[in-house]
Amino acid sequence: MQNVQVWGETLRLLVEMAATAAFALSGIMEAARKRLDAVGVCVVGFLAAFGGGTLRDLLLDQRPFFWVRHVEMLWGVLALCVLAMLFLRTRHFALTERAIQWPDALGLGLFAATGVHQALLLELPALVAVLMGLITGVFGGVLRDVVCNQIPAAFHDHRPYAVCAFAGGWVYVGLWQANAPGWVALVSCVGVTAGLRALSLWRNWQLPAWKT
Repeated sequence: MQNVQVWGETLRLLVEMAATAAFALSGIMEAARKRLDAVGVCVVGFLAAFGGGTLRDLLLDQRPFFWVRHVEMLWGVLALCVLAMLFLRTRHFALTERAIQWPDALGLGLFAATGVHQALLLELPALVAVLMGLITGVFGGVLRDVVCNQIPAAFHDHRPYAVCAFAGGWVYVGLWQANAPGWVALVSCVGVTAGLRALSLWRNWQLPAWKT
Protein backbone atom coordinates (compact mmCIF):
# COMPACT_ATOMS: atom_id res chain seq x y z
CA MET A 1 0.00 0.00 0.00
CA GLN A 2 3.03 2.25 -0.14
CA ASN A 3 1.92 3.79 -3.45
CA VAL A 4 -1.15 5.30 -1.85
CA GLN A 5 0.75 6.62 1.14
CA VAL A 6 3.40 8.34 -0.97
CA TRP A 7 1.09 11.23 -1.88
CA GLY A 8 1.06 11.91 1.89
CA GLU A 9 2.23 15.23 3.23
CA THR A 10 2.83 17.50 0.23
CA LEU A 11 -0.20 16.57 -1.84
CA ARG A 12 -2.40 16.21 1.24
CA LEU A 13 -1.43 19.73 2.28
CA LEU A 14 -2.33 21.11 -1.16
CA VAL A 15 -5.65 19.27 -1.17
CA GLU A 16 -6.46 20.40 2.36
CA MET A 17 -5.65 24.01 1.42
CA ALA A 18 -7.93 23.81 -1.62
CA ALA A 19 -10.71 22.27 0.49
CA THR A 20 -10.24 24.94 3.16
CA ALA A 21 -10.47 27.71 0.58
CA ALA A 22 -13.60 26.18 -1.00
CA PHE A 23 -15.43 25.85 2.31
CA ALA A 24 -14.25 29.27 3.49
CA LEU A 25 -15.74 30.76 0.33
CA SER A 26 -19.06 29.01 0.95
CA GLY A 27 -19.07 30.38 4.50
CA ILE A 28 -18.25 33.89 3.36
CA MET A 29 -21.03 33.84 0.78
CA GLU A 30 -23.57 32.50 3.28
CA ALA A 31 -22.57 35.16 5.83
CA ALA A 32 -22.91 37.85 3.16
CA ARG A 33 -26.38 36.55 2.30
CA LYS A 34 -27.33 36.95 5.96
CA ARG A 35 -25.98 40.52 5.93
CA LEU A 36 -23.45 39.87 8.71
CA ASP A 37 -20.79 42.45 9.49
CA ALA A 38 -17.08 41.99 8.70
CA VAL A 39 -16.38 40.12 11.95
CA GLY A 40 -19.35 37.82 11.35
CA VAL A 41 -18.19 37.06 7.81
CA CYS A 42 -14.72 36.12 9.06
CA VAL A 43 -16.08 33.95 11.89
CA VAL A 44 -18.43 32.04 9.59
CA GLY A 45 -15.69 31.67 6.99
CA PHE A 46 -13.27 30.27 9.56
CA LEU A 47 -15.85 27.87 11.04
CA ALA A 48 -16.78 26.53 7.61
CA ALA A 49 -13.13 26.17 6.61
CA PHE A 50 -11.74 24.55 9.75
CA GLY A 51 -14.70 22.95 11.54
CA GLY A 52 -14.67 19.55 9.85
CA GLY A 53 -10.90 19.08 9.93
CA THR A 54 -10.72 20.15 13.57
CA LEU A 55 -13.35 17.60 14.61
CA ARG A 56 -11.50 14.93 12.61
CA ASP A 57 -8.24 15.72 14.37
CA LEU A 58 -10.00 15.64 17.74
CA LEU A 59 -11.51 12.22 17.06
CA LEU A 60 -8.24 10.84 15.71
CA ASP A 61 -6.26 12.41 18.59
CA GLN A 62 -4.03 14.35 16.20
CA ARG A 63 -2.10 17.24 17.80
CA PRO A 64 -1.54 19.97 16.92
CA PHE A 65 -4.58 20.55 14.70
CA PHE A 66 -3.94 20.81 10.96
CA TRP A 67 -4.43 24.59 10.90
CA VAL A 68 -1.99 25.01 13.80
CA ARG A 69 0.67 22.99 11.97
CA HIS A 70 0.10 25.07 8.85
CA VAL A 71 -0.60 28.59 10.08
CA GLU A 72 -0.46 29.84 6.49
CA MET A 73 -4.00 28.46 6.15
CA LEU A 74 -5.20 30.94 8.77
CA TRP A 75 -3.63 33.84 6.91
CA GLY A 76 -5.00 32.54 3.63
CA VAL A 77 -8.58 32.32 4.91
CA LEU A 78 -8.32 35.77 6.49
CA ALA A 79 -7.08 37.20 3.18
CA LEU A 80 -9.85 35.38 1.31
CA CYS A 81 -12.46 36.87 3.67
CA VAL A 82 -11.18 40.41 3.08
CA LEU A 83 -10.84 40.03 -0.68
CA ALA A 84 -14.23 38.36 -1.03
CA MET A 85 -15.97 41.10 0.93
CA LEU A 86 -14.34 43.76 -1.25
CA PHE A 87 -15.26 41.89 -4.46
CA LEU A 88 -18.86 41.24 -3.43
CA ARG A 89 -19.36 44.87 -2.42
CA THR A 90 -17.98 46.30 -5.65
CA ARG A 91 -19.40 43.77 -8.14
CA HIS A 92 -22.82 43.25 -6.54
CA PHE A 93 -22.53 39.50 -7.12
CA ALA A 94 -25.86 37.68 -6.82
CA LEU A 95 -25.58 35.63 -3.62
CA THR A 96 -28.09 32.93 -4.40
CA GLU A 97 -28.26 29.60 -2.60
CA ARG A 98 -27.18 27.86 -5.80
CA ALA A 99 -24.03 30.00 -6.04
CA ILE A 100 -22.96 28.77 -2.60
CA GLN A 101 -23.59 25.10 -3.42
CA TRP A 102 -20.78 24.76 -5.99
CA PRO A 103 -17.76 25.66 -3.81
CA ASP A 104 -19.46 23.65 -1.06
CA ALA A 105 -19.63 20.55 -3.30
CA LEU A 106 -15.95 20.89 -4.21
CA GLY A 107 -14.94 21.32 -0.58
CA LEU A 108 -17.03 18.29 0.38
CA GLY A 109 -15.12 16.07 -2.04
CA LEU A 110 -11.68 17.39 -1.14
CA PHE A 111 -12.20 17.18 2.61
CA ALA A 112 -13.75 13.72 2.36
CA ALA A 113 -10.60 12.47 0.63
CA THR A 114 -8.25 13.94 3.25
CA GLY A 115 -10.35 12.56 6.11
CA VAL A 116 -10.36 9.02 4.73
CA HIS A 117 -6.66 9.21 3.92
CA GLN A 118 -5.70 10.36 7.40
CA ALA A 119 -7.69 7.58 9.07
CA LEU A 120 -6.25 4.90 6.77
CA LEU A 121 -2.72 6.05 7.53
CA LEU A 122 -3.51 5.34 11.19
CA GLU A 123 -4.62 1.83 10.16
CA LEU A 124 -8.18 2.31 11.36
CA PRO A 125 -11.01 0.04 10.09
CA ALA A 126 -12.47 0.88 6.70
CA LEU A 127 -15.86 1.98 8.07
CA VAL A 128 -14.19 4.31 10.58
CA ALA A 129 -12.06 5.79 7.80
CA VAL A 130 -15.13 6.46 5.65
CA LEU A 131 -16.90 8.10 8.59
CA MET A 132 -13.85 10.29 9.23
CA GLY A 133 -14.06 11.45 5.62
CA LEU A 134 -17.77 12.14 5.99
CA ILE A 135 -17.26 14.11 9.21
CA THR A 136 -14.41 16.12 7.72
CA GLY A 137 -16.51 17.03 4.69
CA VAL A 138 -19.81 17.74 6.41
CA PHE A 139 -19.17 19.28 9.81
CA GLY A 140 -17.79 22.63 8.59
CA GLY A 141 -20.99 23.27 6.64
CA VAL A 142 -23.06 22.27 9.67
CA LEU A 143 -21.28 24.85 11.84
CA ARG A 144 -21.67 27.47 9.11
CA ASP A 145 -25.42 27.00 8.96
CA VAL A 146 -25.90 26.80 12.75
CA VAL A 147 -24.07 30.10 13.28
CA CYS A 148 -26.18 31.63 10.50
CA ASN A 149 -29.30 30.56 12.45
CA GLN A 150 -30.68 27.93 10.11
CA ILE A 151 -31.12 24.18 10.08
CA PRO A 152 -27.98 22.73 8.43
CA ALA A 153 -28.55 22.13 4.73
CA ALA A 154 -26.95 18.69 5.12
CA PHE A 155 -29.98 17.64 7.20
CA HIS A 156 -32.97 19.36 5.62
CA ASP A 157 -32.03 19.91 1.97
CA HIS A 158 -33.26 16.38 1.09
CA ARG A 159 -30.80 16.26 -1.80
CA PRO A 160 -27.92 13.81 -1.12
CA TYR A 161 -25.01 15.45 0.69
CA ALA A 162 -23.48 13.28 3.41
CA VAL A 163 -24.45 10.26 1.28
CA CYS A 164 -22.15 11.57 -1.47
CA ALA A 165 -19.19 11.79 0.93
CA PHE A 166 -20.01 8.31 2.22
CA ALA A 167 -19.94 6.88 -1.32
CA GLY A 168 -16.74 8.71 -2.22
CA GLY A 169 -15.09 7.45 0.94
CA TRP A 170 -15.73 3.84 -0.01
CA VAL A 171 -14.23 4.48 -3.44
CA TYR A 172 -11.07 5.71 -1.73
CA VAL A 173 -10.98 2.68 0.59
CA GLY A 174 -11.43 0.30 -2.34
CA LEU A 175 -8.55 1.85 -4.27
CA TRP A 176 -6.41 1.89 -1.12
CA GLN A 177 -6.97 -1.83 -0.64
CA ALA A 178 -6.20 -2.40 -4.33
CA ASN A 179 -2.88 -0.54 -3.84
CA ALA A 180 -3.76 2.03 -6.51
CA PRO A 181 -1.54 5.12 -6.95
CA GLY A 182 -2.34 7.89 -4.51
CA TRP A 183 -3.43 10.42 -7.12
CA VAL A 184 -5.93 7.90 -8.53
CA ALA A 185 -7.51 7.37 -5.12
CA LEU A 186 -7.61 11.11 -4.49
CA VAL A 187 -9.10 12.11 -7.83
CA SER A 188 -11.60 9.26 -7.76
CA CYS A 189 -12.85 10.11 -4.26
CA VAL A 190 -13.16 13.82 -5.06
CA GLY A 191 -14.77 13.10 -8.42
CA VAL A 192 -17.35 10.68 -7.04
CA THR A 193 -18.22 12.84 -4.02
CA ALA A 194 -18.40 16.21 -5.77
CA GLY A 195 -19.85 14.65 -8.93
CA LEU A 196 -22.69 12.94 -7.08
CA ARG A 197 -23.45 16.15 -5.22
CA ALA A 198 -23.48 18.14 -8.47
CA LEU A 199 -25.73 15.55 -10.12
CA SER A 200 -28.12 15.65 -7.16
CA LEU A 201 -28.38 19.43 -7.50
CA TRP A 202 -28.80 19.31 -11.28
CA ARG A 203 -31.31 16.46 -11.32
CA ASN A 204 -32.92 17.48 -8.01
CA TRP A 205 -32.57 14.01 -6.51
CA GLN A 206 -34.43 13.71 -3.22
CA LEU A 207 -33.78 11.53 -0.20
CA PRO A 208 -36.83 10.11 1.67
CA ALA A 209 -38.13 12.71 4.14
CA TRP A 210 -40.12 12.31 7.35
CA LYS A 211 -43.79 12.63 6.52
CA THR A 212 -45.97 14.55 8.94
